[in-house]
Amino acid sequence: MSLVTSVSKYFSLVKFAHTVFALPFALIGFFLGVADGHAKINLKLFFLVLLCMVLARSAAMGFNRYADRDFDKKNPRTSRREVPAGIVSPGAALAFVIFCIFAFITTTYFINNLCFFLSPVALLVVLGYSFTKRFTPLCHLVLGLGLALAPIGAYIAVTGHFALYPVLYSFAVLFWVSGFDIFYALQDIGFDKSQNLKSIPVVLGIKWSLIVSALLHLLASAIIIYAGIQIGFGILYWIGATIFIALLIYEHLIVKPSDLSRVNQAFATMNGVASVIFGIFVIAELLLRN
Repeated sequence: MSLVTSVSKYFSLVKFAHTVFALPFALIGFFLGVADGHAKINLKLFFLVLLCMVLARSAAMGFNRYADRDFDKKNPRTSRREVPAGIVSPGAALAFVIFCIFAFITTTYFINNLCFFLSPVALLVVLGYSFTKRFTPLCHLVLGLGLALAPIGAYIAVTGHFALYPVLYSFAVLFWVSGFDIFYALQDIGFDKSQNLKSIPVVLGIKWSLIVSALLHLLASAIIIYAGIQIGFGILYWIGATIFIALLIYEHLIVKPSDLSRVNQAFATMNGVASVIFGIFVIAELLLRN
């Protein structure tokens, strides 16, 4: 088997393309740290932050695939995933996760002490998510919390301390991700019930789940607006924020209780595009301010 084929298997295993959800917010945290410290962009640090982001997410997704392999095999929607389909063995998936964990912790060591000492906490959250759906319908919030670590983690990497503004963006990510993960879970209501798995759609049904998702996205939008006002951002920020919020609204317009056929479009396409566009405009604003 060629190296390219082997690498592509693991890229597919962890849905590498979905890194686009939280990565722009991690970069916002990074450039916010640069702007707050009136520092020049450190390319080595920038690379280390990107590497941490990719490794932490890969460890989390790889562990999710490993932990859920028996459920995935039973679910027609997920039975073709790499582990249940036999493309990647459970042992190989676990070895990949362990590699990513050690690589992540090692990378944080070369950033600063605070990042290094907090790295096990971050891993506990992102890896622990995989078990939460077994006992709580609030699993979506735990997933949101895992991705919400990106902005504050990147900010700490640059500055070595906590601050209010990146925490605001972390809360925005928490509510945004939790909201669209509820969308994603709509596809598996029947299966999750049969396996005694917990989710907001299982507990509340389709209609109320969509309402909860909308409320979470409303909170995310409110925080983005509040952060923009508090920081005193200019026109570029507000263009990005407007597009981000408009795409969230559109996402809720195309998914209806009577028609879930566009759930994947709302989950992957809309949220990926929204995150990238918002990140581009906010980072451009920060670079002009620095």
